[in-house]
Amino acid sequence: MPYYNEKIETMPKDELAKLQYQELKKLVTRLYDSSVFYHTKMAESGVKPADITSITDITKLPFMKKTDLRDNYPDGLVCVPHEDLVRYHVSSGTTGKPTVVAYTQNDIDLWSECVARSLVSCGVGKKDVLQVCYGYGLFTGGLGLHYGGEKVGATVIPASTGNSERQIELIQDLKTTAIACTPSYFIHLIDVAKKMGVDFSKDTLLRTAVLGAEPWTDAMRRYIYAESGVTAHNIFGTSEISGPMFTDCSELNGMHICGDIAYTEIIDPKTGEQLPPGEKGELTITVLKKEAIPMIRYRIGDITSILEGDCACGRTSPRIDRLQGRVDDMLIIRGINVFPSAIEHALLKNPYLTSHFMIEVFRTGPLDDMLVKVELKPDAMTDSINGLMEMQMRTERALRDALNVSAKIELCPPNSLPRFEGKAKRVIDHRVI
Repeated sequence: MPYYNEKIETMPKDELAKLQYQELKKLVTRLYDSSVFYHTKMAESGVKPADITSITDITKLPFMKKTDLRDNYPDGLVCVPHEDLVRYHVSSGTTGKPTVVAYTQNDIDLWSECVARSLVSCGVGKKDVLQVCYGYGLFTGGLGLHYGGEKVGATVIPASTGNSERQIELIQDLKTTAIACTPSYFIHLIDVAKKMGVDFSKDTLLRTAVLGAEPWTDAMRRYIYAESGVTAHNIFGTSEISGPMFTDCSELNGMHICGDIAYTEIIDPKTGEQLPPGEKGELTITVLKKEAIPMIRYRIGDITSILEGDCACGRTSPRIDRLQGRVDDMLIIRGINVFPSAIEHALLKNPYLTSHFMIEVFRTGPLDDMLVKVELKPDAMTDSINGLMEMQMRTERALRDALNVSAKIELCPPNSLPRFEGKAKRVIDHRVI
């Protein structure tokens, strides 16, 4: 099993905990002494650096939220002299001001190191040609995978997003072996390739996909492999913690967190209490070595759990389960919590449906109604009204069993729903709350 940094990646867990404590202690001391924002936050919580005597004392520290970045827009959280900064990235939000993230050179190097470790764990190395189809620019995805790919010695194609037929040509002509993009865009590329008469499994060398920026399911992983012969790996990160950073390894059993770089907690979204391994809650990350804008107990907003047990790959780093959705993306339908990823999982069990779907939510009087539009596969198209009604009712029953709430299904012709080059927008909520 290859490693990028074997000593760190296979470090005994007790040694890793000591290293995490040392880094946390240095970080808290520096911020308490030099940052008005962090000093004030710690003082309000009644905690001082002397109170941090082990890594478990991290629970004494206050949380950070995205509102902290927006309230201090553009650079009120920067903790180094501005002449030490080498880059800004900006993440546009759906409400309020965008979040601005600043980087020192050490921050960039640390980010690149983390992505390099992750890519090697996916089997990407010097012999690979990596086509990066995330956006380049203010969005962190493209450059994060680009630098990580170069660091492991791969040949990187900075393809960015869009011009899908050209992407297919590049995959063929430049002998691309690995690709990085959103899962919805990769599925779109599979569809485009089929229209061009290209079979990824037979006509290209593409075998690995590193997919992220939106929640997706193991059912979609299986769908991707069945349709293209490509093994899909999950990558996770947010611009606030640097960008895309952590992936599942060749075992495809949870995403490895670089424990010397980041400390991960799962908390109850309502109470903020730390949850034990195995329990689902809100992901919270402390970046232990970030210089420009350190993040302590940053509430990511994604729902997941810390996996128990050791990974067969030999890495001793903590692992988190596949993201189930976001706290703020969760739909409440007639008192039931519903995540788009749960809908996707249920739909992909049906052999006559594609992975392209949209969710619309309405309120009729006091009740909520959910409509799920989903595309039929071309070979499932039929002129039989009875046949269509049977598929519709079967799908509605499957969703009801999976979600514990009813939803209406609208079966749509192939290629009739929107495709997305970036993050897929699956939900349209028509309710006036």
